[in-house]
Amino acid sequence: MALRANRRYGEIMQDVEELINDHIVHQKRGTQGRSKLKLLVPSVGVFFTPILLEKAFHFQDAERRISSRRFVAPSFNDIRLILNTAQIMGIIEEGGPPELVTFDGDVTLYNDGECLTADNPVIRRILDMLIQGTRIAIVTAAGYLEAEKYHGRLIGLLEAVSRAVKNGELNDPVLLVVGGESNYLFSYDQSSPYLLKYIPREAWMLDEMKAWTDDKINTLLDVAEEALRDCITNLGLSADILRKERAVGIIRSNDPLAGKFTREQLEETVLVTQQVVEISPVGHVLPFCAFNGGNDVFVDIGDKSWGVLACQNYLGGITGSRTLHIGDQFLSAGANDFKARSACTTAWIANPVETVRLLDELVRHSARNTAE
Repeated sequence: MALRANRRYGEIMQDVEELINDHIVHQKRGTQGRSKLKLLVPSVGVFFTPILLEKAFHFQDAERRISSRRFVAPSFNDIRLILNTAQIMGIIEEGGPPELVTFDGDVTLYNDGECLTADNPVIRRILDMLIQGTRIAIVTAAGYLEAEKYHGRLIGLLEAVSRAVKNGELNDPVLLVVGGESNYLFSYDQSSPYLLKYIPREAWMLDEMKAWTDDKINTLLDVAEEALRDCITNLGLSADILRKERAVGIIRSNDPLAGKFTREQLEETVLVTQQVVEISPVGHVLPFCAFNGGNDVFVDIGDKSWGVLACQNYLGGITGSRTLHIGDQFLSAGANDFKARSACTTAWIANPVETVRLLDELVRHSARNTAE
């Protein structure tokens, strides 16, 4: 029975893979609207590489024994992990390991609301990638103007990189931090007291970003703030408004009796605010991202697709097919990693443990590809 299920699941994955390959052929011709996959899934986006689904299924089946299960069908998580593997295999087969790997922060590198401490096993994996010449960027919603605050959140990684530079294990590492989705850029700097150097916007902004004037930004944030205030009233939230230079959001009130927001309250606030801003005049001309942060809701100017694109451009024009973004928020509603799909290849993880496993898998497939 397991052999039969394995063969049938593999055939299904092969059929879907062929649909994707057909779409990629049309994509290269500029006729993606005519692909079979586009007709079946009108919302399908861009593919930067082939997606090796059949091969990935057999890899994950050996890990998770999917075809050996008698009563539990392939789950959402099974499919998510198969797609991650298929994407990694596609990147490596096209041109070896990615040149740039970008990470979300909370829930991807460390648990929600925590910091990247020295005992986190992901640090050794990131160091190994830096040693191999891979560029690393952390693209986070946290928007600070001060390097000190990012140092506090990423202290374990930054201190580990500093030690590796001092002992000669690492030379000229390329480690970037993009804050506020796409609004602030810091670069690793061994001589800085906080090991990060602020990069002025004029040194890395894309041409399209130059149209994001202060007047437009303030107008959009005003619209978003009004929508958030309406949600506080209508949903009876114990919340305060927090306005920043390029973001506005709600956070839990300082009232000791204020409880945590429910998932439903957070999602309703995201969707209401997103719709209000989208239909406003400024929402048609200025990109923004409304997202659920787990215990807050924020609206940022720009989004992670712009953050990743800015990194690619700043590093000399790395392409989407040579970039991998790893994050936990890929649901279309209230998820800020979702937009990165339009800039590069992506992998959807559920927690920091999965991030470590994914990076180990990347090394494993790279070694196998080299051997072949």
